[in-house]
Amino acid sequence: MLSRLSKKIGFTETELKVVLFLTFTLVVGFSIKNFLKEKPEVINPEQFDYSQQDSLFFNPHGDRDSNSSIMNLNKEVDYKQEVLDFNNRSFKKSTKKVLPAENSININTASLDDFMKLPGIGPKTAQSIIDLRTKMGNFKKVDDLLKVKGIGNTKINNIKKYIFIE
Repeated sequence: MLSRLSKKIGFTETELKVVLFLTFTLVVGFSIKNFLKEKPEVINPEQFDYSQQDSLFFNPHGDRDSNSSIMNLNKEVDYKQEVLDFNNRSFKKSTKKVLPAENSININTASLDDFMKLPGIGPKTAQSIIDLRTKMGNFKKVDDLLKVKGIGNTKINNIKKYIFIE
């Protein structure tokens, strides 16, 4: 019977078996869903009590004490202070550099601390300036500082008013 039906439709026997199986499964599933299963009670979302689901959400440890989760919700936290507690830096002291007076630092005699007073010059760059000065002898002009790693035209323009050569 399947072979005659498959020839009329134009399917192979295997294709016909698959189509019949899917059709039968669809009909049985539809029947079970609509006729045999009881229809659930429709719940109005405005009247539903969400407290049990909320307690599961707000209490990730699985404790069944819903009062503790509600108490945690009402707790006020100073989040800014908590973040600052993890930081080791002291924000009370000022980290802003005190700039030297104009034309006050002779780059041929300045110390490491003198160079570090200049804007944009840190300990490594200051040490590099001193190393280059010892290697070259003395600086002939301010633009000789361009040979120091970490000093470019912008940085020289920023510190020019504070330095001089003697």
